[in-house]
Amino acid sequence: MIEFKKISEFPKGTLYNQLVNAYSFNKECKKYWNCMWKEYDDFFYANLETIADQYGFITVVDGVAIGHISWDPRNKPNYVFIGHNCILSAFKGQGYGKQQLQEAVRRIKEYGVDKIIVTTNELTYSAQKNYESVGFIKVRERVNRETPFAGNYIDYEMVLRY
Repeated sequence: MIEFKKISEFPKGTLYNQLVNAYSFNKECKKYWNCMWKEYDDFFYANLETIADQYGFITVVDGVAIGHISWDPRNKPNYVFIGHNCILSAFKGQGYGKQQLQEAVRRIKEYGVDKIIVTTNELTYSAQKNYESVGFIKVRERVNRETPFAGNYIDYEMVLRY
């Protein structure tokens, strides 16, 4: 059974460890993003009630934390930006990522925002397909100079209000 739980129900380091695992298919990811992942985990766990539990959740299957997603609401009502979105390697390809994303979209829609924005890259082909499967539309590709091993950035939008 799939559940979506508050980040505060899990120990500090959970978000970081999930990102390390989810991106373990390419060692360059940890090399370039390790510090950012740690800062993200530190920030969320330092702000559990005011940020982490309001703007993200951990996905749990049969009692196992298998992934998480978070979003930045600071630009609402114009848009909300989806940040990290990951599923542990052993659970990929089983539909959990899609269910996790659908739940995040459902929650974000409650804000009454105009659109949801997310950026991924060419390296994460499965993420591209996941975003498209729930209704995100590819709006542009941008050159990635920061982490060229990951390929170009790909920006997606889901328009909710016109």
